Amino acid sequence: MTVRTLVHVGDPVLRAGTREVSRAELATVEVQGLIDDLVDTMRDANGAGIAAPQVGSDLRIAIAEVTPQTANLRYPYKPPIPLTVLVNPRLRPLDDEVVVVNEGCLSVPGLRGELERHVTIEATWWDRDGGEHVEVRRGLTAGTFQHEVDDLDGHVFVDRVTDSTTFMTWDNYQRHHRAAFETRIRKFVERVGS
Repeated sequence: MTVRTLVHVGDPVLRAGTREVSRAELATVEVQGLIDDLVDTMRDANGAGIAAPQVGSDLRIAIAEVTPQTANLRYPYKPPIPLTVLVNPRLRPLDDEVVVVNEGCLSVPGLRGELERHVTIEATWWDRDGGEHVEVRRGLTAGTFQHEVDDLDGHVFVDRVTDSTTFMTWDNYQRHHRAAFETRIRKFVERVGS
């Protein structure tokens, strides 16, 4: 297991999209090692998720996880997400309800912005052992899944920001915007439950 170097916006690999992984390929030492490295890299960076292109891979694999440590450091408003390995994920919004969130990305260091995410999605994926999952995800967990699948599809969160005046550095988010955002988003989490 290794902490890999994060690829930053501007590197073509982030825009190239990914290719699906076969079950035979998923079982290989190389792909299982990539999954372990993605987990280590995400945890080292205190992220809530990471996608394979963010470490230079073209495989359709992403990770999501929110632990007490992650929440305490960066996302105190996010409900926990147990370690989830998403292989060949596909998402489908289940209605038109959206929420405005303030997001950042490990591949766009120091920058945040506001964008809309669907509140309720159906997610289909394989786990690292090839087990099939079809689950409904809501709230901020649904948003985390959408962010990671965007990364797999060659989209960075900045593409979804419709009002460029909402871009801010992490320091200015902390100083000027965090308290108001967290107050608003905690009420949302209480309402939708995740």
